[in-house]
Amino acid sequence: MNSELIQKIKECTTLPSLPAVAIQVLELAQKQHVDIAEIAHVISKDPAMSSKILRTVNSSFYGRAQSVSTITQALVILGLQSVKTLVLGFSLVSNLSKAKCKGFKHLTYWRRSIYAATAARTLAAKVSIVQQEECFLASLLMDIGMLVLDQVLGDKYGEINEKAPSHNQLAQVEEQMLQLTHAQTAAVFCELWKLPPLLATPISYHDKPDEVTDPALKKLAEVVHLAGRCADVFVDADPNVAIADVRKYAKEHYGIDAEACDEMLSLISTRTKEVAPLFEIQIASSSNFEAILKKANETLVELTLRSQQQAVTLQEQNQVLQKKSITDGLTGLCNRAYLDEYLNEQFAHAKKSGQPLAMLLMDADHFKKVNDQYGHQAGDQVLRALGKLLASAARKQDLAARYGGEEMVLVMPGYNRATAAKVAEAVRRAVAAKPVVFGAQSIPLTISIGVAALEADFPLQTPLQLLKAADLATYAAKNGGRNCVRVFAPRTAPGAKRAQVSAA
Repeated sequence: MNSELIQKIKECTTLPSLPAVAIQVLELAQKQHVDIAEIAHVISKDPAMSSKILRTVNSSFYGRAQSVSTITQALVILGLQSVKTLVLGFSLVSNLSKAKCKGFKHLTYWRRSIYAATAARTLAAKVSIVQQEECFLASLLMDIGMLVLDQVLGDKYGEINEKAPSHNQLAQVEEQMLQLTHAQTAAVFCELWKLPPLLATPISYHDKPDEVTDPALKKLAEVVHLAGRCADVFVDADPNVAIADVRKYAKEHYGIDAEACDEMLSLISTRTKEVAPLFEIQIASSSNFEAILKKANETLVELTLRSQQQAVTLQEQNQVLQKKSITDGLTGLCNRAYLDEYLNEQFAHAKKSGQPLAMLLMDADHFKKVNDQYGHQAGDQVLRALGKLLASAARKQDLAARYGGEEMVLVMPGYNRATAAKVAEAVRRAVAAKPVVFGAQSIPLTISIGVAALEADFPLQTPLQLLKAADLATYAAKNGGRNCVRVFAPRTAPGAKRAQVSAA
């Protein structure tokens, strides 16, 4: 806690003092033998105060069937506590609202205060707490520390308020920047004003009611805390979080379900519209819980749809990135890293299932001459054309990949040597039949293809051996005059130790 700032608060000469009428009523109320007539006389000396009290006790907020026409009658019918609360509330609000506005939005402050006060009294009545008037007044004054910090710090405190996304997060920002929260500041002020514990404790601990050790006072602090979140429903720009918090807290602490909670919030909305003018606090006449809830639900739906869209977009972006990570940038085929991964998986599956696995390795003939004669850009165009043709020859379960340089691979699960050789021959003919066009130039091209397969009569042991067999077959095709297909096959002669390469 910031002891230096606390001392500065205590020494501040511009802070509001407790109004005289409030001091007199408090002193008289604390006497062992209360003189109702004397208290009524003190209040009646302030015509404006008397008028506000009578208008309030006759409003639907108190729900009295019997009309009250004098302060004495109000004291008898409503009780000293209710009238004392109104006196303190009216006098304090009147006095505090005269404070010069410096750093933050005072209109929002007073709107939240009156909503919280109404919410506290409504909630206290609903959960059968006797001290309803104390709950009302404590909630009305629980943020008084904000006014104090505003007076002492001025614009700096306004900057702190701007940094807090909502009132519910204000204490965290205050703690970080001041090492003192407005609730802790209010505790200092309650001590200066000598407010009784029934008011001082719930005001001082409205943000942390669990820290109150006295069970009776803790109940009041919990009501004031929830009342503050109820007020946030009506003043926050986005009420969704506040509504969810109110429903959760009401259910966990008082067993109030969501439907009953919403009914209570609707009642708070109606009652606040009646009470706010009595305290000369302005709230939007169109502000009601039903409209707020509708808007909150619409916002929630919009956020849900936006989140779903973002999830879809993120998934699409991940798919693009994943595809990019396994794709060769020039040919559009899979890259070598993914080829190795795929070949290992398919080889293991073929070994386990007994199904054949074929591979063809394609190499462009005289590719160096293409680069030398037509240029490297033409060479790139040739590789792109070969990649496109090889990809078109692949089935859904096949994998076409760039092996390296001008060499490309087609892995074909389920195909034996004979079937793979037919595919290879079809690819060879397609390449030879159609020159590659680059600008105004037509580049004739042929390829050599080697074919190998894992089959029952040729049990290769590793994926590398299959790749090596296809490479040897391609080498044989190159040596055999190019523009041809060669198949790597085991020797069939008795006692043979080596495999042989045969023409397709």
